[in-house]
Amino acid sequence: MGTIREDMPLLARHEGRWKGAYTYLDAAGTVTDRHESLLTCTLPKEGEYDYHQVNEYAWDDGRTERRVFPGVYQGGGRCTFDTERLRGEFWELDDRVIYLNWIYKAEGEDLRLFELIHLSEDGDERARVWQWIRDGVCYRRTLINETRIG
Repeated sequence: MGTIREDMPLLARHEGRWKGAYTYLDAAGTVTDRHESLLTCTLPKEGEYDYHQVNEYAWDDGRTERRVFPGVYQGGGRCTFDTERLRGEFWELDDRVIYLNWIYKAEGEDLRLFELIHLSEDGDERARVWQWIRDGVCYRRTLINETRIG
């Protein structure tokens, strides 16, 4: 088994700090929430985790939130994550797109999320979309645009 850096070169290109905004839409396309974000993605050389992501969110009303997503490389180009809130996995689809799927543990298997992350050719822009599926029906989407800042 190779390393995560060797086997997932697109993921390695995502290392760094990303500034962006999350926009949540209901099934009819109405904006239901929006907030700014700062994400830090690393592939630690040592330690318990092979991938480490810290998400910092800020809303216009002054609310903030910080979430940590550690990942473990499973080999074969797949990485998993399992926190107190969610569980899922991700892998590269091609040289530009990463695919993720996960569940929120409190919701069980009835709610599943699917995400595509597209990295620009120059590696400085990301476009992400989540689809929220409950009982087989998409009821929400999250759109995320990010720019590399470090």
